[in-house]
Amino acid sequence: MTHAPSPALTPRRGRPGYDRETLLRVCVEVFNLHGYDATSMGTLSERLGISKSAIYHHVESKEAILDQALSRALDALEDVITSEDAAAVSELDRLEHVLRRTVFVLVEHMPYVTLLLRLRGNSEVELRALERRRTITGQVAVLIGRAQQEGSIRTDLSSRSAARLLLGMINSVVDWYKPGAGESTDDLADTVLTLAFSGLRT
Repeated sequence: MTHAPSPALTPRRGRPGYDRETLLRVCVEVFNLHGYDATSMGTLSERLGISKSAIYHHVESKEAILDQALSRALDALEDVITSEDAAAVSELDRLEHVLRRTVFVLVEHMPYVTLLLRLRGNSEVELRALERRRTITGQVAVLIGRAQQEGSIRTDLSSRSAARLLLGMINSVVDWYKPGAGESTDDLADTVLTLAFSGLRT
């Protein structure tokens, strides 16, 4: 699922400085460092090195920045669910494809996913994002259920609980994995799948 960029984050003409991508990236770094709720527009102004009024020439509000950042993470995660695996010949193959690609999304979009995983649901933007995240978990549970029906994985496990536990393990990557500092993303995904399916396979 792809969502159109928020018009609130489209730079207005006549103002030099940050483009949308750079502004968004820096703001997400600050949100993750201080926490979204604790970050003021003044804090963003100081980090960006521009006045608050200059920021408002790019964005309508701090919440508009959050909305765009969360969409960046959620769009990528939702695309994993809907993407096709040409090599898949079973439901188990499709489940493995989704889990592997999810690892890659977390690494490729780590600051944005980190922000998503730290939400508290304190605003409408956050609540909408949390609902989209729950939908993704439900879709993974459906994939697990289909693999159970074909006899590829154990049937004595709750598909919903298994989905939450698997995604919880993958989500923990943002807390400790350092891209480019050792283990490759491919190796990381292999480790995740080995641990996951050693407990799921029949």
